[in-house]
Amino acid sequence: METPKTLQQAILHFSIPENCNEFMIAARWADGKVRCPQCDSENVTYLAKARVYKCYAKHSRQKFSLKVGTIFEDSPIGLDKWLAGIWLIANAKNGISSYEIHRGLGVTQKTAWFMLHRIRLAMQRGTFAKPLSGEVEVDETYIGGLARNMHRGDKARKIHGTGGAGKVAVMGLLERHGEVRTMVVSNVRRKSLHSEVSKHVESGSTVYSDGLASYNKLEETFVHKVIDHAEKYVDGQIHTNGIENFWSLLKRALRGTYVSVEPFHLFRYLDEQSFRFNDRKGTDADRFSQVVKQITGKRLEYKNLIGQAAC
Repeated sequence: METPKTLQQAILHFSIPENCNEFMIAARWADGKVRCPQCDSENVTYLAKARVYKCYAKHSRQKFSLKVGTIFEDSPIGLDKWLAGIWLIANAKNGISSYEIHRGLGVTQKTAWFMLHRIRLAMQRGTFAKPLSGEVEVDETYIGGLARNMHRGDKARKIHGTGGAGKVAVMGLLERHGEVRTMVVSNVRRKSLHSEVSKHVESGSTVYSDGLASYNKLEETFVHKVIDHAEKYVDGQIHTNGIENFWSLLKRALRGTYVSVEPFHLFRYLDEQSFRFNDRKGTDADRFSQVVKQITGKRLEYKNLIGQAAC
């Protein structure tokens, strides 16, 4: 089925429930045959009045909608709003706030916030098919409030000569002319950083880093080249400008659009920005379709989102 090319086309197209169903079926099942999410049976029929499907196999949940088994499960929000929300966040270079979604889609701000986090879950790559290779830039940064904006007591307690005090450490690995991978790390000591590099980069690849001492001894597994930022930022092909460009995009979104992000949720915003960066060469329609293809088999309940699952 042809995908709308612009936001205006998408809103008009998905305002028709039948078009939403047709699109969802094509995205979830390559052969176009709806299957029961409980037993995978094809012996199902569509109940037009109720707008749900019924499975004729014997089990407790015979009736199901196309939302079951996706990030949309148990949501009363219509697919027309969900799909419009996916289009907006997938293609907003600097992110889009829950208040913008709230005003644009006519849902509450709390609902919009929950919707955005569910969509970020769909943006996650999960397991990676292959490690990064060739030329890979690695770098770390800190996410958190600026010292000048802190209360005097917080500043005295958190800032002791290190730019990362009181902030969250984030690491990034960028394959030149390829994809970026990001993760929250507990610290920027050698063990933590080396572990992530070894996990995500193919042995023998060329790794570019700055002069942070924690990157020492990477040359035991990789071709390690270092640029000392105290002297210069570029020495021929030796630089980390690519990953630092990604950090600037990330921080522009966090500071300009989201303003305040809890450390508990930071990895979700990393997934969002990484997705848009890795699919930067595609069209708006391509990014939208890619997110929709990744909605299946993922679910985020509100109690898990706010950290009360065990309560």
